[in-house]
Amino acid sequence: MSVQHIGHKLTVLESIDSSNNYAMAQVHAGLASHGEAWFALEQTAGKGQRGRQWVTNPGENIMVSIALNTSRFQPDRTFPLSMAIALGCLDWFGKEVVEDASLKWPNDLYWRDRKAGGILIENKWSGNNWQFAIAGIGININQVNFDPMAKRPVSLRQITGREVDLMDALKALFSQLENRWQQLASGDLAGLLKDYNYALFRKGETVKLKKENASFETTILGVNMEGLLLTRDTMDRQFQFGEVEWV
Repeated sequence: MSVQHIGHKLTVLESIDSSNNYAMAQVHAGLASHGEAWFALEQTAGKGQRGRQWVTNPGENIMVSIALNTSRFQPDRTFPLSMAIALGCLDWFGKEVVEDASLKWPNDLYWRDRKAGGILIENKWSGNNWQFAIAGIGININQVNFDPMAKRPVSLRQITGREVDLMDALKALFSQLENRWQQLASGDLAGLLKDYNYALFRKGETVKLKKENASFETTILGVNMEGLLLTRDTMDRQFQFGEVEWV
């Protein structure tokens, strides 16, 4: 049986509501293979974290969903998978941008203080058996005009001043994702966590967060293996994703 690497099969979708929805439907139908990817030229209802919509210009950016066979993993590997995918994106983006790229908890891709991309991972479970994950990746590549309501977006073209071939970019991204997938599969969770915390946005800095209706200042210490954000002010704190917002 041949080893199926990430991106071994790529389907280009001209227009789709959400590449994650399409990929998950393929998984549920038993038609998806590990590493198979679906690249959307246009998404009419792209999904971001916490129910937000991911809006980009057609044909200008990376909008790809990848099926990952997670049946070998225990349920506690969901955040390590998230780290692996985020780091794979950063490995590729960092090589293109060279410097000032980071990961904003839990898995947004940042350049300086501007958002360049995001990741949404959705899972298929059967009881406690983690069967498949769909890693949806959106990275701003060639777009230069953004919705005025968007929160400080930036594209690779804006940073580097050059247009990027999307298919070449995808191929290079798949290679970096495969490297990180292999690190996850080998059980090197400590290495993933170390690299993730090294790349963490605003680590060691005092930031303003909001919980419910209260804003407060706290210093970012890092993230633990469970994906909790660790901070310190008058006391040590830890937050689950969705519990706090950045201000």
